[in-house]
Amino acid sequence: MFIQTESTPNPATLKFLPGQTVLELGTADFPSAEAAAKSPLARRIFAAGGVTGVFFGTDFVTVTKAESTDWPHIKPQILGAIMEHFQSGQAVMEGEATGGGHAEHTGEDGDIVRQIKELLDTRVRPAVAQDGGDITFHGFDRGVVYLHMQGACAGCPSSTLTLKMGIENLLRHYIPEVLEVRPVAA
Repeated sequence: MFIQTESTPNPATLKFLPGQTVLELGTADFPSAEAAAKSPLARRIFAAGGVTGVFFGTDFVTVTKAESTDWPHIKPQILGAIMEHFQSGQAVMEGEATGGGHAEHTGEDGDIVRQIKELLDTRVRPAVAQDGGDITFHGFDRGVVYLHMQGACAGCPSSTLTLKMGIENLLRHYIPEVLEVRPVAA
């Protein structure tokens, strides 16, 4: 098994591409070792030490390291943990399905919310996934879109710029009712 690695805009995060499906649908975010209880793969990666976050996409795993840890020290253990997991035949997730961040919204803003979600799914999420992350919709209220960045994008030095200059400008261009985009914590 050959696992490729790619850098991300966040220097504390690397993207690992195992060459096979990680999650069939959606994404999974593990901001701590405790959050990884339902994922044998995430538990193995956290066990490598020096890891502060793990994120799964359809065909990639992003790992965020502690500030005090250097990539040359933990990258071999992470590669080993990923390889060991896929060779074991264990499931990536135990039990429940993962989510893709699709909060339901009804009422008078329902059409606007559907347009926002469609633009996020078709234009934004594929680009953010290239950098090893994901973005989830959390709400729309009085012209403000609330989004949560995950994976490599969470804590990335350029995430605020991505939200404000990229996503906000895109949404405002297509949907005049959108006035602003704000980040939310998980």
